[in-house]
Amino acid sequence: MRLTAGIPGCVRDRLANMTLADATMTEPAATTPRRVPTTRTVLMCRPDHFTVSYRINPWMHPEDPTDTSLAVRQWQTLHDLYVELGFDVHLIDPEPGLPDMVYAANGGFVLDGIAYGASFTYPQRQPEGPAYMDWFRANGFDVREPAHVNEGEGDFLLVGDVILAGTGFRSATPSHEELAAIYGREVVSLTLIDPHFYHLDTAIAVLDSAGGPDSVAYLPSAFDERSLEVLRERYPDAILVNDADASVLGLNSFSDGYNVVIAARAVDFERQLRERGFNPIGVDLSELLLGGGGVKCCTLELRR
Repeated sequence: MRLTAGIPGCVRDRLANMTLADATMTEPAATTPRRVPTTRTVLMCRPDHFTVSYRINPWMHPEDPTDTSLAVRQWQTLHDLYVELGFDVHLIDPEPGLPDMVYAANGGFVLDGIAYGASFTYPQRQPEGPAYMDWFRANGFDVREPAHVNEGEGDFLLVGDVILAGTGFRSATPSHEELAAIYGREVVSLTLIDPHFYHLDTAIAVLDSAGGPDSVAYLPSAFDERSLEVLRERYPDAILVNDADASVLGLNSFSDGYNVVIAARAVDFERQLRERGFNPIGVDLSELLLGGGGVKCCTLELRR
């Protein structure tokens, strides 16, 4: 008998319909590490004003129509999944005229109860920075206003005691020094070279926030050679994701250490996660992908 307690209903339904042969193929090997979920606290923003009215990344085509109601329904599925997984989900009110505010990860970086605010590269998104900092203040966080351009958790990822920090398209390198001074953690700079993966969280997924040699997955072609050397040295057992899965923002995922919420179309990444003992859960955020965002983009972790 397969145990499904604690697994979301959509996943339980899928497991119930699997054949014994399917189960044999998808169950991890006996030597696979035991993965343990950890409750997460996250901030999200409902996409009530989502549309693509300008172009600031290769995914955006304002000449093509978008469906705000579909974006809301897809986002709601993600929100409800987080609730079912036991996450503590907080909401910030969306503001008219800020269609990208749904990508909450870009609104700041929160660690040790300190919220380092975002300062966006493009003027279309710059009002989001103060909006998120106001929310942080109202909810008891110690807010640090940025001196340098950065786009929050889009480019800053916590792995163990180390903060991986992206640069190349959005966050300026001096923001990495600012980050290190605020949090007193080691900050490791990584340079992105493919404009389709303009934020670090589109090119790297943190699978286990405790760290370790297998705690991340990444797309090698998104980085320069120096950054690849760093990643290979620090994470020798990382999952390497193929171009097809990365192109649907499969790496733009969110993990609680066991459950990994990913793009539904990232099928090979799903296979690799199962082989490593994780429980991948695919969701469809195809409408939000039109703005260049996925699961992680919609999810800002709040660490007290």
